[in-house]
Amino acid sequence: MATITAKDVAALRAKTGLGMMDCKKALVEAEGDIEKAVKLLREKGLATAAKKESRIAAEGIVDIMTVGNVTAMVEVNSETDFVAKNDTFKEFVKGLLRTIIANKPADLEALLNTKFDGTETLVKDSLVEKIAMIGEKLDIRRFVIVEGTTSTYIHGLGSIGVIVSFDADDAAVNHPGFAEFAKNIALQVGAYPVAYLNKESVPASVIEEEKAILMAQIANDPVNSKKPAQIIEKMVLGRIGKFYDNNCLLEQAYVKEDSIKVCKYVEQSAKEFGGNITVTGYCRFEKGEGIQKKEENFAEEIAKLTNK
Repeated sequence: MATITAKDVAALRAKTGLGMMDCKKALVEAEGDIEKAVKLLREKGLATAAKKESRIAAEGIVDIMTVGNVTAMVEVNSETDFVAKNDTFKEFVKGLLRTIIANKPADLEALLNTKFDGTETLVKDSLVEKIAMIGEKLDIRRFVIVEGTTSTYIHGLGSIGVIVSFDADDAAVNHPGFAEFAKNIALQVGAYPVAYLNKESVPASVIEEEKAILMAQIANDPVNSKKPAQIIEKMVLGRIGKFYDNNCLLEQAYVKEDSIKVCKYVEQSAKEFGGNITVTGYCRFEKGEGIQKKEENFAEEIAKLTNK
């Protein structure tokens, strides 16, 4: 039997980040061969990940990184908020962002098969290792890459992330007030999520459906249904205007001065900076949105335990 020293265990821990006892057991099984022990621990990680596959990961973090003119945002989910605050988890997310920016993968599958930042290990294998180390199901849910002039915002500890992109000339971008202006637009997106950038980006089919709903509402109203057709048409157009106000970023009331719309704030800022500014797009990730979280029914659990 090979002699396993504390130095061997420390070396394996440095390679894998796993616990001392796990490393010692792997070294014993591998008869002191560190590379074989690493393989065993990775296999253990795969087994651990498979066991946790059916569990729900709806917590986690949204994080953003900018390098040069490339900005990336990623959402990585965990089972508990506690793990999301773990430094090992947070550094793993930072490493993912560096990997995304350096390699610009086309999609999630491509990212998983890219070498993790600074290593020869694929992202999917690094994920398995982190699941084994942390002891929870982890999931790289989505990411986005935006190039060019951007502003970003992260709410709290990573519950919401926002990237806003701009087409702005040098006079605007180099003005001392541009950074604050751009941050304000990102704050707007974070505070008031909407589906569309502007009126032009709303599909015609969505407007037609909205008009049909409004016409049905008017037809079912005993008072409004008796009004002349031209009045009804004006009512519908007015309500469509409200639809734009509520569903388009640039038509929203500006969060810091609700007497003007966001588009007016952009226009005023461009004039003040002596340049041209167009908001060209935005992306907003909210941690866990759309994921069905597990709901515990404690009455049912107690009944099961007491066989009632």
